Amino acid sequence: MSLTPYRHAAAAAGTVLLALTAAGCSGLDRTAVGTFTYETGHEHHTTITSPKVIGCHHFEHPGAVAVENETETDAIAYPTDDCSGGDSIYIPSMTADVVAPGSGPWLSYSFVH
Repeated sequence: MSLTPYRHAAAAAGTVLLALTAAGCSGLDRTAVGTFTYETGHEHHTTITSPKVIGCHHFEHPGAVAVENETETDAIAYPTDDCSGGDSIYIPSMTADVVAPGSGPWLSYSFVH
């Protein structure tokens, strides 16, 4: 059975639409697989399992002084509430970091995507 030119165009358009839909939605619920653990200034430890990759996340008050990124995604910690500022620190996947002596705590973090 052969396709008429109209049906052939419709089938091709449907295939393209399906591919675009899958590509557009695939990153919406993407997570950083693994655990992201941080310690606050009050020595309280929090572990988040597979956090969302998209968006700016906030550390608990008073902020984080140490981070262990055991996810498969690199992270960035910021000294501000809104994931901005030039004094951010890059925390690669499967590494840890602590706040430099004399610096304030990190207040927010995001993942590199």
